[in-house]
Amino acid sequence: MKIVIPGGTGQVGTILNRALSAAGHEVVVLTRRPAHEREVEWDGRTWGPWVEEIDGSDVVINLAGRSVSCRYTPANLRDMMDSRVHSTEIVGEAIAAADRPPGVWLQMSTATVYAHRFDAPNDEATGVIGGSEPDVPDYWSYSVEIARAWERAQEVADTPHTRKIALRSAMVMSPDRGGVFDVLLRLARLGLGGPVAGGGQYVSWIHDRDFVRAVEFLIERDDLRGPVNLAAPRPLPQRAFMRELRSAWGVPVGLPATRAMAELGAFALRTDTELLLKSRRVVPGRLLAEGFDFAYADWPEAAGDLVRRRRGDRDRAGAEGALVSGSS
Repeated sequence: MKIVIPGGTGQVGTILNRALSAAGHEVVVLTRRPAHEREVEWDGRTWGPWVEEIDGSDVVINLAGRSVSCRYTPANLRDMMDSRVHSTEIVGEAIAAADRPPGVWLQMSTATVYAHRFDAPNDEATGVIGGSEPDVPDYWSYSVEIARAWERAQEVADTPHTRKIALRSAMVMSPDRGGVFDVLLRLARLGLGGPVAGGGQYVSWIHDRDFVRAVEFLIERDDLRGPVNLAAPRPLPQRAFMRELRSAWGVPVGLPATRAMAELGAFALRTDTELLLKSRRVVPGRLLAEGFDFAYADWPEAAGDLVRRRRGDRDRAGAEGALVSGSS
């Protein structure tokens, strides 16, 4: 198959590109700064030669949008909104204009669309959409509105010959450098991976290999459309999540952090505490109902696999460095 991935140079795009290319598919990445073979320039807003890649493709997986790893200032929130909505609109226009439109359009969304809650899990059928929860910062509702506008832009696109799926993804855990697992593991290794603000808020996640398998499953199942939660079936409180991560690496202690300490840390890292404090209790109702089998349904096993792969990468890098040093 020919698979086009707008915005495919980030962590999730890299995971998909690597796996889908290895499976024998032709993968084309649309990016602002093409630097490798099969990367094509686009700006996420305007028409250009990139539309020729959409025409005749089998699958489009749109991942474009400003990273959420930033301070949630009004300017950054507006940039998140505009980059997601405009890129989705232009992809929809390209699909609508194609002589040979793709069979399926997978559009990245986010589990952040659901409410901050502790009492029950959010699936696609009964989950509570966020935006009006009491006792949370006002700007959290704008994050929900971004997610809803992102999905609306795909929903209203006039693409009658292309099946559309919104991927309400939890955090994708991969041993690659620079991703969310890398950040969390660094905190754990420094002894800082303890409970944050009590640690009762739920963490929803998905192992990178299950994420790829779920995408492949949704491509193959031509009867599925609409929002789909991409999350492991058993989210867990943040305190337990970090405890299992520390255990996998072999770190006995993780210092706790108050909400105020989390605010200071997030400011220093130029990110936002919503990523730490919002309770994302999201479960994959539709995937489970359709028979998808998670290879990593529980976090202890997933964390163990990710740590082994991370250590394997580190050992290989060390061995290659020793070979280079010995041959010089």
